[in-house]
Amino acid sequence: MIEAFTTDLVLIIVTATVLSILARKTGQPTIVAYILTGIVLGPVLIGVAEDLGLTPLIAQLGLDIIPHPFGAVTESELTHLMSELGLGFLLFLLGIEMNLKDIEELLRPITNIAIWQTVLQTSLAFIIPLVLGFTMMETVVIALCTVFGATPVIVKLLNDKGEINSLPGKIDVGVLILQDIYLVIILALFSADSLTNPSEIGFQLVKIFSLIALIGGLSYLLAQNLLPRLFKKIGNDRHAFFIHGLAWAFIFITISVNLGLDIEVGAFLAGLGLGQMPYRNELKERIRPLTDFFIVIFFSSIALTLEPSNLYAYWFQALIASIVLMVGNFMIMFYLINRLGFDSMTSFLGSINMTQVSEFSLVVGGLAVTQGYIGNDILGYLSLMALLTMTSSSYLINYNKQIFAKVEHLLERFDNNHEWSSKEMEDHVVILGYDNLARNTVAELEEHGEEIMIVDRNPENVEELSNSKYEYIFGDASHGEIRKDAGLDRAKIIISFVPDLSLNKQLLRSTEEECVRVVKARNFEEAGELYDLGADYVIIKNMLSGDRLGDQLKAYFEDKELFLEEVQEEQEKIRWRDEKWR
Repeated sequence: MIEAFTTDLVLIIVTATVLSILARKTGQPTIVAYILTGIVLGPVLIGVAEDLGLTPLIAQLGLDIIPHPFGAVTESELTHLMSELGLGFLLFLLGIEMNLKDIEELLRPITNIAIWQTVLQTSLAFIIPLVLGFTMMETVVIALCTVFGATPVIVKLLNDKGEINSLPGKIDVGVLILQDIYLVIILALFSADSLTNPSEIGFQLVKIFSLIALIGGLSYLLAQNLLPRLFKKIGNDRHAFFIHGLAWAFIFITISVNLGLDIEVGAFLAGLGLGQMPYRNELKERIRPLTDFFIVIFFSSIALTLEPSNLYAYWFQALIASIVLMVGNFMIMFYLINRLGFDSMTSFLGSINMTQVSEFSLVVGGLAVTQGYIGNDILGYLSLMALLTMTSSSYLINYNKQIFAKVEHLLERFDNNHEWSSKEMEDHVVILGYDNLARNTVAELEEHGEEIMIVDRNPENVEELSNSKYEYIFGDASHGEIRKDAGLDRAKIIISFVPDLSLNKQLLRSTEEECVRVVKARNFEEAGELYDLGADYVIIKNMLSGDRLGDQLKAYFEDKELFLEEVQEEQEKIRWRDEKWR
């Protein structure tokens, strides 16, 4: 059994890797590749080959003698266990992503939008399958499955575009947070042993809300009072940091299961508690690789259960429903955002980002199949809708501003003098590392009225920086996602007080030369390398040249030509000392 599982696992990972590369090349989210992995390796492809009469050709080419050819991977107990862990980790990571402070200035309009969006979109999602001829039970399940936004997909695409902190991005993220809470309730409801009558459903909902409030409250209180002291002690040990984060997830998974809820509920609430802490970014990047591994198994395993007839039993209905739902979702979101006073651009971008059927439709659909509410043909219908809407909406998100430019003249009548605003840092100063020299530098920058973002992973500084007036991220700047969160691509000055040569090289290669880039080196040899890569000024650790940084910054603000001259002089001195050092 172990040998067969190992071979299946290798096939799944290799196929998912190849399809993920193709997905990235074509601008698609990797979740689409994971679903297609299950279709390629499951019984669907073999069934299609048989229907097309390709089986003799496969035999003639000798492909049928290859161990585990296409169509031979099946869902075993081990893959089922790993897929369950994948869903748990996905919900845990999703909870960590949800920081309520990011949307607090927009909380009132976002709540208004999210409530009405859920009501109106659920109504639309109910009408569509009913008109298409599905039974009442199938219609209810389909409606509940197709109301969620694709949080991992939307957040990733907006983050890659640098729009996650824009006004439309914050509206979308806020709506997704409330949708995810709704998702957890639906998952818990479908996990109930019996939903035979309205009174049973009402009882289950009261029970679910009570248990979620209990577990969520416990997670939040402990995350605010116990974990800060714990993480402060182990924050410098990256392995311990990772293990403690996992332990926290499994504690709440255990509590959730013992109280009669699914593991996904405990995982999400554990992550939501951690998501309100300053350590969230670093922990998120530590957890992400493990999560990615397990969710490959999860989304692949969903498609492994489908037969060819399941996937194309309702292909035409899936196509019609996808088009109607995408257009309907856009119109609902546009109306709700615009009626609260946001301008046409914010309304358009916030709406076009939210048109897809979520991958969580497969999660809820799979659970409904397990409980006997629907059959695999409905799961195939949901799978096609997810694939169709996610692939098309990915292009809509990637080209959202270009599309708006084409239709802007048609939306002029929807313009408002909106009262809402969202601050996105731009032309700011990013400080990496926070030591005494950094403190003095920050004070100098503050005198000139500069906006400051500090990235630091020393747990000793967490309390000081969390209570300061500066924007602050706890994390390792070597992670690309943390650099994006800090807005390095929009900064005018970047100063790294971290004497890590590989990090500073990465920093210089990934940022524009128009930005002033100051980095720290351990010796003259490293300083020479950093100057060769385009550094404007290099602080040499434990040398007096570091004390001149304040003078250099004053020169930058007062006389940029003088600043450039002094930088050139400094570079020549360092290169001369580097040659002497060698």
